[in-house]
Amino acid sequence: MPSNAEPRSATHYVAPIEETPLQAVDQVDETEKTRSTWTDAWDSMRVRPMFWISSILILLVLVVAIFPGLFTHVDPRAANLDFSDEGARPGHPLGYNRQGYDVYARVIWGARSSVIVGLVATILVSLVGIVIGALAGFYGGWLDTIVSRIGDIFFSIPTILGAIVIMSVIPARNAFTVALVLAAFAWPQIARIMRGAVLSAKQSDYVTASAALGVSRFTTLVRHVIPNAIAPVIVIATVSLGSFIVAEATLSFLGIGLPPSALSWGLDIGTAQTSIRTNPSTIFWPSAALSITVLAFLLLGDVVRDALDPKARARR
Repeated sequence: MPSNAEPRSATHYVAPIEETPLQAVDQVDETEKTRSTWTDAWDSMRVRPMFWISSILILLVLVVAIFPGLFTHVDPRAANLDFSDEGARPGHPLGYNRQGYDVYARVIWGARSSVIVGLVATILVSLVGIVIGALAGFYGGWLDTIVSRIGDIFFSIPTILGAIVIMSVIPARNAFTVALVLAAFAWPQIARIMRGAVLSAKQSDYVTASAALGVSRFTTLVRHVIPNAIAPVIVIATVSLGSFIVAEATLSFLGIGLPPSALSWGLDIGTAQTSIRTNPSTIFWPSAALSITVLAFLLLGDVVRDALDPKARARR
């Protein structure tokens, strides 16, 4: 029987939906964003005291090498035999060597030659090694075979020994010729490291994607593979810079590096041999400057290596 009562309106319960605030969507935690290798490396290095100590020392050496006149006004080539092997005196804090040269002035001015040789040799070795290693590792085949065999030949020749042989027959010697000769025998190490890094990087998905998009192999190599494979080269180059400074000092000490008229720590160490018993400070100060400079680059290389090593970052 039909009822005259009005039908009850059905009431549907809808659970309230909590809307996500727009601010919560916009504010993304920066630590969750994809970070580059170089950003992670910088964050790792800047919290290590050794990074700042080595960087300050290197910066000081560079400033001394570029602007030696800011640290001394004494002519490092002005000899006065009246002060031969004399100790410290006002205006000459480190005294004089046997030839009557001011030791402090020669230590300050000697930084320039050592730094120039180290920087030029490192740049040359890095450029040659990166180009040759990248081409050999990426293209492979006969190019890789030829480069590997040539690299093996140069690997069999010690850098210092090869430099001694070549420098002994070069009539005109200067910082750039020394750097060029050192680079001629040292490039295979960088090339081999770059080749291995490229062999690993070219198996990545971004290389496959680049090829699928029609990008040429050379463009892929330059834009994607080399930037992602260059990290170990930077580590080796940083350490090698200190090694080249030592190599220049060794060649100059042996008398086949820079000419005697040049200002170099290696030359001063070689000259001070004759007075090592009577005035040992003349050999101590250039040796100390050389040791501190090389140590600074080695420490910086260790810090950079730890920062760019994925396994080391994972452990930290």
